[in-house]
Amino acid sequence: MDGLRETGRWLIALGAVLVAAGGLLLAGNRLPLRLGHLPGDIVYHGRHTTIYFPIVTCIVLSVALTVIFWLVSSFRR
Repeated sequence: MDGLRETGRWLIALGAVLVAAGGLLLAGNRLPLRLGHLPGDIVYHGRHTTIYFPIVTCIVLSVALTVIFWLVSSFRR
């Protein structure tokens, strides 16, 4: 029975994360920091194609997720 409880908790946490991500996507245009359009993201517009490299956005998300996971792991000890 404990395995089901733990799975339920993880599903609730995953649902909360998905709701938060959806809220950020809905309010994305009104945020002062627009992920995906940060200075340093590379966009190449060719004649018939557009290539986009969101380098800075990936770095910002990586640092933010690292800090969040570090905080969660420190509280679980």
